Amino acid sequence: MNDTLKTIYERRAVRKFKDKSVQKEIIEQLIDAGRMAPSAINMQPWKFYVLTKKEDIHEFSIETAKAAAKGVLKSGIKNIVKTVSNAIHLSHGIDFHKATDPIFHGAPIVIFITSSKDDEWAALDIGMCSQNMMLAAKSMGLESCPVGLGKFVEQTKLYSKLNIPESEHVNIAIIIGYGDEEPIGKERKKDNVYYI
Repeated sequence: MNDTLKTIYERRAVRKFKDKSVQKEIIEQLIDAGRMAPSAINMQPWKFYVLTKKEDIHEFSIETAKAAAKGVLKSGIKNIVKTVSNAIHLSHGIDFHKATDPIFHGAPIVIFITSSKDDEWAALDIGMCSQNMMLAAKSMGLESCPVGLGKFVEQTKLYSKLNIPESEHVNIAIIIGYGDEEPIGKERKKDNVYYI
């Protein structure tokens, strides 16, 4: 197996990190890897807002968790918080309700990726950008996890501290750091290919 395939097959969503910072030069390399992703008409819609201060990350995590809980309840979907907790957190040994850092899991880096609110293709582009960054992280000895609930940061009282313009919205957050767990890969479906 070549190095690229090895990295793809070995990357996991990691939610436990060592208390070790990541150099700014490495963060820049990860962002550069994201910038290399393809995008519709080469618009490169992504912008990156990076948190690295431990206290800020913790505060944003707590407030984002509160906003996510409110937002999910307002959506009218019954028991969604319980479902999210079980499916996302508890299966990885983390209790969403008891965690001291329920959204960003003590990661030393949180990167919010935004795009213009009126760009209908941006979500696809940012998905590819995010994957590039996470694969680059794995290849450099780091671990990562995409955090969809990170978009609820927009509904927190702290949101203005990110200096994200009104014209943009958060698509996703990625947490990155030196992993302190080795999750086992889940079985992949094999009955979903149809040759025409």
